[in-house]
Amino acid sequence: QVQLVESGGGLVQPGGSLRLSCAASGFTFSIHTMNWYRQAPGKERELVAAITNTGGSTDYADSVKGRFTISRDNANNMVYLQMNSLKPEDTADYFCNVRCFGRENWGQGTQVTVSS
Repeated sequence: QVQLVESGGGLVQPGGSLRLSCAASGFTFSIHTMNWYRQAPGKERELVAAITNTGGSTDYADSVKGRFTISRDNANNMVYLQMNSLKPEDTADYFCNVRCFGRENWGQGTQVTVSS
């Protein structure tokens, strides 16, 4: 079955950086677009970044453009989210996502807290 395992979250000061990782298995990674979502307390889950199967195209939420970078390693079935210049409003649970086998698939999430 599809497994997505996120890591790399934590507590960081405003202006700091974190790199999230997602290890994927159970599907043909190299043919699927991969996504990062986030959900802040009391808010709906939102798409943060997406990357096509080859990595040739990426897309970002307006709120993170210029600060976050999504990338992938198809040889090792990994997707990453480099987050720079973090702001308190980036505080959320971050989830790796793939649409395959006719459904949305999610990891367990990793928590990011931006606070001084």
